[in-house]
Amino acid sequence: MSLFLSQLFNGLAAGLLLALISTGLTIIYGTLGVVNFAHGALFVVGAYAGYVAYGASQSFVLAIVVGAVVALIIGLIIERGLVRLYYGRPPEDQILVTFGIGIILVEIVRGIFGGVSLSVATPSWGQGIVHIGSLIYPLYRLQALLISAGTLVVLYFVLYRTSLGLIVRAGIEDSLMVNILGINVKRIFLLVFGIGAMAAGYAGVIDAPIVTLAPDMGFRVLVDSFVVVVLGGVGSFPGAIIGGIIAGEILSLTSMFDPAYSDVMLFVAMALVLIFRPQGIMGQEGRE
Repeated sequence: MSLFLSQLFNGLAAGLLLALISTGLTIIYGTLGVVNFAHGALFVVGAYAGYVAYGASQSFVLAIVVGAVVALIIGLIIERGLVRLYYGRPPEDQILVTFGIGIILVEIVRGIFGGVSLSVATPSWGQGIVHIGSLIYPLYRLQALLISAGTLVVLYFVLYRTSLGLIVRAGIEDSLMVNILGINVKRIFLLVFGIGAMAAGYAGVIDAPIVTLAPDMGFRVLVDSFVVVVLGGVGSFPGAIIGGIIAGEILSLTSMFDPAYSDVMLFVAMALVLIFRPQGIMGQEGRE
């Protein structure tokens, strides 16, 4: 029972982190119509930027800020420099260009840090264990769960309780109408892409003490994030959270019995959703 509860918590922590990453992905795809295959690379860039900042300052909070800001800046450069030229282009063009950008970013990271895996020490305030009833659980994993949940609450507030969020959600539904109303949609697109990139970099730093850093770790995150978007529904913020939790629990609980089948079960769940509810759990039917 303790193992089961531990895996439940692991799944929830991993799921909320996936939800955080997927939120940026689904906002970009829902608002801009861009299939961003560079999202996993931005996760890697944020994680390595946080690693450098943490090593230089010994402040994990500063590392989180640096990782998020670096990913934000690179995301803005990518959007202004290249991605904006592909709005309205066929999806295969968007996939190729963003996938190429992702490869370039990963190889730059590999060139700077090498291909050897690196580890990030758990911050001092996250070391130790915590007792939850009969369960003994690592303190930082619980903190990572709470940090991810708190960040998702903030993003929800921004998207659903501010005028900026209203514009973003309107842009997801009908960007042409938003443009007609006199709102500079290009600036909104830039901001949305930046927020999505920042979410990926932020999540990369949060996840760094739990996993080992490697230049290729973003590809797995990218695949899992797209599965989360499919499960939850394109453009749906609540769907990204629900899809992330479902994905995290599937990966965690399946690994109790046979880790080799965890990915298989995740894709089985995605296939079932596509068969019985193609728009996703929280997606809208008929949405393009």
